[in-house]
Amino acid sequence: MRVVGTRPELAAARASSSGTVAVVMTMGALHEGHAALLRTARAEADTVLLTIFVNPLQFGPNEDFDRYPRTMDADLALARSIGVDVAFTPPREVMYPHGEPVVRVNPGPAGELYEGASRPGFFHGVLTVVNKLFQLTRPDVAYFGEKDYQQLGLIRAMARDFDLPIDVRGVPTVREADGLALSSRNRYLAPAERSAALTLSRALRAGASAAAEGADAVAAGLAVFAETPEVKLDYLVLTDPLLGPAPAHGPARLLTAAWVGATRLIDNVEVQLP
Repeated sequence: MRVVGTRPELAAARASSSGTVAVVMTMGALHEGHAALLRTARAEADTVLLTIFVNPLQFGPNEDFDRYPRTMDADLALARSIGVDVAFTPPREVMYPHGEPVVRVNPGPAGELYEGASRPGFFHGVLTVVNKLFQLTRPDVAYFGEKDYQQLGLIRAMARDFDLPIDVRGVPTVREADGLALSSRNRYLAPAERSAALTLSRALRAGASAAAEGADAVAAGLAVFAETPEVKLDYLVLTDPLLGPAPAHGPARLLTAAWVGATRLIDNVEVQLP
């Protein structure tokens, strides 16, 4: 695996690649969820690029940029074991050589809902760095996790609306055996908090079951959150698969975010309405 940290090095690595080129973009602290993205890319593409960059643009003033876990050696070891061809690990001055960008990608109205409402400016930062990395890596296909479902939808919309010749593919959420969605932030959780964090996946399962029977998915999920007062619910919302209003029938998505102690977690699940 070739590890590069500058734009010329990345350009040279990209020029020497052949066939279908895939990219997986991460902020590091890789876990089995990231590994699933990389393995999917490895199975479906000729060349696999991994990017590791903790993007300051998507962190608010009171969020965890400084304490976000950095585990570069372990991340690169995992990437090598999966067969990644190139890892791009740029420092901040390489990604933003002129300082924080004045022009940023506007996610539109859908980017101001849910995660965007709770974290103002978050999706402006996400889409800006993803767009920059798309320009630098020039992939044919890009893989993102469905755990960040709203993010996945907005990246797909950006690729469509900007006529980017990139196939944006989602990979299902990877979970622990007890149902907790894998996240780099799970390592912040103390043992009691780790147990309480299962409230998110339990609420989603309850909502999905209720929806299948024609009941109110959100109400069923809220009842689960009410049983665990130490978990502070941010939102629990039912939408259509494209994050619009919930449909009367057919496929839908149930999304949630909550605080467990000082750690904010998100999760979602597919729901089928009768």
